[in-house]
Amino acid sequence: MEVSKPSVLYLRLKKRIYIKPDQPVTLGQAARLLASGNILEKRLRELVLYKHNKADGNRVVIDLLQIVKQIRELNPDLVIEAYGDPQVLVMVAEKPVKPRIPVLIVAWLLLFFGAGLAIMNFHTDVSMKEVHIRIVELITGERTDHPLWFQIPYSLGIGLGMALFFNHLFRKRFNEEPNPLEVELYMYQENVNAYVIADEMRKKAEYDQTNGKRDD
Repeated sequence: MEVSKPSVLYLRLKKRIYIKPDQPVTLGQAARLLASGNILEKRLRELVLYKHNKADGNRVVIDLLQIVKQIRELNPDLVIEAYGDPQVLVMVAEKPVKPRIPVLIVAWLLLFFGAGLAIMNFHTDVSMKEVHIRIVELITGERTDHPLWFQIPYSLGIGLGMALFFNHLFRKRFNEEPNPLEVELYMYQENVNAYVIADEMRKKAEYDQTNGKRDD
């Protein structure tokens, strides 16, 4: 007699998802799924994990154990194989946040002039002008107080070096390798996600402890 194999669900939670207020979160929104049958997978995708209410605020964490529990209630015999992050962060917003152009312009101007002043102060500290004069004197044998033919290419080279360093010239990328700024932004976002998840899990644990709840 041939024994039927149990159905298997492969599950990978997403790191962060966005919903509108009062909108439910389904398993298909919160995770990537791969199930044994198409009918089973469709039912699982439509499984409601959470429905937002205003008392929960604009950040909610859905834990993997909570998801497994709800899947077990729907299909007790299902074998669940979970991969990736153990929580998914749900961000609640009425509409996507658009960049504020005036703030962007002010930040751009501050960074532009701040970077320029930093470069000029560095050149002053290391007496770069005297270094240029000395280099030109060594090359030509004559001393000049304004070696523009050397200083202008040097200044252009600084701009070119920064463009190559950040792998961008306006909207054009030189190659597919991420630049240091993109890496730092990615790490910042990862750290923010980790902090928010840890903070929300702490609040949830304190709430459960206060109200006498415990995990099954």
